[in-house]
Amino acid sequence: MITPINQQLLKKLSMEAIASPRRRKNHNFHENSEAQTHRLLNAIEPNSYVMPHKHNDPNKGETIICLSGKLGLIVFDSTGNVEQKLTLEADSETVGVDIPYGTFHTVFALKNGTVFFEAKAGPFVPLKAEEQAPWAPAEGDDSVTNYLATLYAMFD
Repeated sequence: MITPINQQLLKKLSMEAIASPRRRKNHNFHENSEAQTHRLLNAIEPNSYVMPHKHNDPNKGETIICLSGKLGLIVFDSTGNVEQKLTLEADSETVGVDIPYGTFHTVFALKNGTVFFEAKAGPFVPLKAEEQAPWAPAEGDDSVTNYLATLYAMFD
């Protein structure tokens, strides 16, 4: 069976993200975490924190395409300086990005109802310590709120 990616699915996923404590929810198209290709929808709501990270595996570049809402993306150098910031929005000049492996980055919702499609190589492997940004707070840390506010301010 094919799975339609329609407005109904995007809205359902966004509602699930709103109800989630992390304010995000994914919908996997791949069968399991061992799959060689991971294809998924990510619904993310404002104030959901994705710690800046990178993937050191040369096969783990990521492609992200915004399907609804508005997504902020920031690329950092290895010390946490901002190298690039992009706004991804369906029906805009820039709808997606391809992020090479080894690139520190984060994403966050600039609008309610933000859903993006992501594709990268599998299998799933949890991030190693050296793939997590040493200058950024870990998820759940008390300083996340202030750090996230700093990131949002770059898009005002």
